[in-house]
Amino acid sequence: MQAWRVHELGEPKDVLTLEEIQTPRAAARELVVKVSAVAANFPDALLCRGQYQVRPPLPFSPGVELCGVVTEVGDDAGGWQVGDRVIGNPELPTGGFAEYAVLLGAKALPAPETLDDAEAAGLLIGYQTGWFGLHRRANLQPGETLLVHAAAGGVGSAAVQLGKAAGARVIGVAGGADKADYVRALGADVVVDRRTEDFVEVVNEVTGRRGTDVIYDPVGGSTYDRSTKCVAFEGRILVIGFAGGTIQAPPLNHALIKNYSIVGLHWGLYAVQNPALIAQCHAELTALAAEGTVKPLVSERLGLDAVADGVQRLADGRTVGRLVFLP
Repeated sequence: MQAWRVHELGEPKDVLTLEEIQTPRAAARELVVKVSAVAANFPDALLCRGQYQVRPPLPFSPGVELCGVVTEVGDDAGGWQVGDRVIGNPELPTGGFAEYAVLLGAKALPAPETLDDAEAAGLLIGYQTGWFGLHRRANLQPGETLLVHAAAGGVGSAAVQLGKAAGARVIGVAGGADKADYVRALGADVVVDRRTEDFVEVVNEVTGRRGTDVIYDPVGGSTYDRSTKCVAFEGRILVIGFAGGTIQAPPLNHALIKNYSIVGLHWGLYAVQNPALIAQCHAELTALAAEGTVKPLVSERLGLDAVADGVQRLADGRTVGRLVFLP
């Protein structure tokens, strides 16, 4: 089979090579799937650079989120059958940027029938992160205001749609006119182009200087610091990640004085601490997809040969919306 592999760490365009390797076989508790679609995510770039929290042995194939069809079922793999259409996070080092990948049967989920392969491939990481962040951690309520940073990205775009589904007023922040247009298409009530506008000023203006109840921050650094200037009384700042490259050290006296909460989210821990919630979340997301309330907006559908270029553009912030590769 063909697979993109990393033999040394570095920038995706420099270290990803397309190779012919042996098709994997299913060990106990594993599924082998023929990859139908694999969504690009920022962790794929971090894996190439050796900066992700998981560091698979070299060589490995990135690609952390896919939709595929089961071709082989290992012993004790959870009742899946050959031909089942599933989504999941592949087991590295045999990631999704390949014609075949390996999933743990216990972690695979049925692909929603109402989504095509490219859409289904993008339903897992971003939407589960958004659901757990907004509902489990921040307790977002109907009528509240939600501010989403990096709203044109994979994680941010999901939060915009889920915020609207929850009945919130959503303010989306993106960098550039094309990304701002994409956030409008997602359904955000207010869109801020951070290249030409100050999101703090916009938030304070549209909320009558009350501030925003929930801030969804996958960027960190100065974006987090500025967010503290427009968080409402009893607001919640959700720390999702640090795509901006800087991990801030928040002054806790400021949180005390303004009476807001700083809430962390590590979605992957739920698979260990309470896996039943993963299935519950997927059932709710599947229902929302069937209603048409949430739907990953795929901006580019590319062939397997475009992986190195696509992941590099994602890493450089030169993409709009979801990039999905169709082997």
